[in-house]
Amino acid sequence: MSAKDSRRFLAQELAAAAAAYQAAAVIPHCAECAKPCCRLDALVLELEWKQVKTLWHLGESRPAFDKQLAAGKGPEEIRAGNGLYYIHSKPCPAYDDACGSCKIYGQELKPQGCSDFPVYEDQGSVIADLRCEAVDLKALVAWMARALGPEFRVIQSADEEFPFMVTLSVKRAGGRRKPSRRTVTPA
Repeated sequence: MSAKDSRRFLAQELAAAAAAYQAAAVIPHCAECAKPCCRLDALVLELEWKQVKTLWHLGESRPAFDKQLAAGKGPEEIRAGNGLYYIHSKPCPAYDDACGSCKIYGQELKPQGCSDFPVYEDQGSVIADLRCEAVDLKALVAWMARALGPEFRVIQSADEEFPFMVTLSVKRAGGRRKPSRRTVTPA
């Protein structure tokens, strides 16, 4: 297996481990969460036009909606940028506060950021967002170690600017070392 194929396989294994951890530990907690991420108090949700149009029940065209936003007449929780829409400060319209759950969970319309949050694979590492009260970093590291096996070790590092964002990278245990080129001088 080439090094590129090996990295791709490892990234797939990490993504599977992150998804399995979320299914087992995070998702069951959502219904009883004290600070549901769907309220978008501390998070920003990235959406495409189709999602905004459907969730906010918009009838106008995208250019007309964008013009309203630019004029400050659109929903105050939506900002446009880079061809996407960023939602914050108000609950997602798909969040059912009475039930504490998402009305579009498991549907194609569900934003990718909602599926990924708070634990996801990114460029060969797993990112854990500790703003989610369901994330137990110690348990996640143990979960990953079990999933990857003893030939890997999990290394954690927190982002300096955003310490609640923890990157879990993996290294081969007992990594291969090149023999040193020491010159041995006879005694």
